[in-house]
Amino acid sequence: MKKFLKRELSLGLALVAGLCALTPHSAWAESHVVSPAQMQQDLSAAAAARQKNEAAVRSFLTTPQAERAMQMAGVQPQQASNAVSQLSDSELAQLASRTQTAQKDFAAGRLSDHDLLIIAVVILGLLLLVALVH
Repeated sequence: MKKFLKRELSLGLALVAGLCALTPHSAWAESHVVSPAQMQQDLSAAAAARQKNEAAVRSFLTTPQAERAMQMAGVQPQQASNAVSQLSDSELAQLASRTQTAQKDFAAGRLSDHDLLIIAVVILGLLLLVALVH
């Protein structure tokens, strides 16, 4: 009886090994959790979001109020622009959101020119602080 079980077990293992050897490697490779196409799509979306956020912050930095704030703070426009590119994705997203909100509030009359100038000075301070840390 022992010989019979031993022989059956050996035969079963040989059968499993043979099936594994016959299974194409591409079938194993297709079982990824995230497909390469999905990863590429996610990377493209992240790059597009970063580009949009950078454009929003740089657009804010070219407003007359921001330019006056930079002059008052003694910051060169190129220095501020360089600081934008050094921000992390999350920092850049937060800053872009704040600049867009400030511009909308100013356009709607909820902020005065003085308020926007203060916001610009604060944003420039944040930019410079992040640039110094990185």
